[in-house]
Amino acid sequence: MSRSWSLSAKLGAIGGALLLVAFASIGLTLWVTWQLEGGAAAVNEAGRMRMQIWRMAHTLTREDPQQMVGLAAKFDQSLDMLRTGDPARPLLVPHDGESQRAFAAVQRDWSELRPGWTALPGPGLELSARQADAFVASIDTFVSAIEQQLSRLTGILYGVQFLMVALTLASAVTLLYSAYLFIFNPLSRLQAGLARVEGGDLAVRVDAAGDDEFGALAAGFNRMAQRLQALYESLEAKVQEKTQGLEAQRARLSVLYESAAFVARATGLDDLAKGIAQQARLAGGADASAVRWSDESNQRYLMLASDCLPQALIDEELCIPTGDCFCGQAQGQAMTRVIPIRAEDPASALGHCARAGFETVISVPVRLQERLVGELTLFYRGPRQLSSDDRALLETIASHLAGAIEGLRAAALQREAAVAEERAFIARELHDSIAQSLAFLKIQLGLLRSELKAGELAKVERTLRELDAGVHESLGDVRELLVHFRTRTNAEDIIPALKTTLTKFEHQTGLTTHLEIEGIGLPLPADVQVQVLHVVQEALSNVRKHARAREVWVEVQQSPHWRVEVRDDGCGFATADAGPDETHVGLRIMQERAQRIDASVEVASVPGSGTSVVLSLPPRMELAA
Repeated sequence: MSRSWSLSAKLGAIGGALLLVAFASIGLTLWVTWQLEGGAAAVNEAGRMRMQIWRMAHTLTREDPQQMVGLAAKFDQSLDMLRTGDPARPLLVPHDGESQRAFAAVQRDWSELRPGWTALPGPGLELSARQADAFVASIDTFVSAIEQQLSRLTGILYGVQFLMVALTLASAVTLLYSAYLFIFNPLSRLQAGLARVEGGDLAVRVDAAGDDEFGALAAGFNRMAQRLQALYESLEAKVQEKTQGLEAQRARLSVLYESAAFVARATGLDDLAKGIAQQARLAGGADASAVRWSDESNQRYLMLASDCLPQALIDEELCIPTGDCFCGQAQGQAMTRVIPIRAEDPASALGHCARAGFETVISVPVRLQERLVGELTLFYRGPRQLSSDDRALLETIASHLAGAIEGLRAAALQREAAVAEERAFIARELHDSIAQSLAFLKIQLGLLRSELKAGELAKVERTLRELDAGVHESLGDVRELLVHFRTRTNAEDIIPALKTTLTKFEHQTGLTTHLEIEGIGLPLPADVQVQVLHVVQEALSNVRKHARAREVWVEVQQSPHWRVEVRDDGCGFATADAGPDETHVGLRIMQERAQRIDASVEVASVPGSGTSVVLSLPPRMELAA
């Protein structure tokens, strides 16, 4: 084999040749095995044919033509199976001449014997016995021919198996020799060269003869050894420098990751400040640290947390006015500073730090964009210089702290806004429903007092009825508000909430409701669903109070844009002549809710023909915006 071939080509050629020989041997073995199994099944079927012949001979003595015909049909099936084979299993007559001639003789004898045995009257007992013996002898000859062929095939199988054993041994020897020649020998040379390099002999070179992969590897090894030999003098220093730089960078990244993770899971300002103080002390290698918060006007600095700081210093610097100490910096002058402490001047602004034994203080402002929200202070008991990397690390930790403080503040404001919005919503609902009813009851109570003083019993009775009706209406408004407050929309679809609202409306009023859905559209956002549902509820409330209807229809059109219509068959009203009564208050509430989602509400009513309230939402893109 030419040594200009690559290693993969060499191994592929050897393996391909061995694989072809193996496939041929396996195929031959499978074919011989199939022939043996098919011949064995044919012998078994021939034995069953012998039993069938004897049964038919015995049936002739009883002169049962129907059973005889059935046995003859089964025998015909056995002959057909031997002739065509069985697709469910290997069953076949060997293709050698002797077996085929014996099988043809069996078929010929049966074709001569069958008419006489199936006709009436059949042959006598003695003649049928002789015919059966002769036919069984023909079957035995057929079986003997198959067995001789199977014996020859078995010998072939043994020979093939012996050949496969020899082929396996030859393949193993060939592969071992090829592996030694093309792999192990070049690899041993490379290993020897590596061992010499490891021992410090950088002048070693490996024989790179050949154009295969190991030749290219040997050439690369030689280039590597030459390069190592040239760079050996300065390599250790460079590696050490790079290692130290990478280790420092890894440590800084680890600190930043831990601080970011801690900021993300901090639950309160105290925990946040305490954790950042500890992490900043470890990151800066300080002896103590403190986190201070500045008020909105930047007038003072309050110490939120500290780590390893003496209690006396904590008590003295718990709250520092801005400008009284080097630590608390003003808004326009805040910057990261390294402040040395002179022990000979204990009465200065750094007297507390000097008495506590510190020699250096590093002050890092905590900024949120252009606003100063606090300060991060590190204390050292010895001199300290701040590199650019350390400065960037501490300022990044300070920015994490500022972002976390702003996040806590925003979350608090959001919770406060949510509570205020909910309270305003409840107040608006109470004002638009119960407050008006209570004002009406107050007026009626004044009339009742006047009528009682005047002794007008008929008017007193009428006023009492109006008070009773007003109380019942107020109770209905309270129940309706409770239902509205408890109704929630589904985050994916408003239809279940509409069904629930109509079910409650039917239960409260006894009116028949109908919900019709048209088209298929994208689901509405959750805040839009809430407003749509409240508009529908307000329209149903007007139906309950004023319409005197029997049925209510709610029709929802989802495409090309959302449109919701609430329609009743009540008394209706003249929209042009109606004054500012309670119905118009409900309409104003619906208009306000629709304006929040850039929708529109249209009311159409004819006296005696019912009322229709239509809520039309903007297209999907505007709604999303």
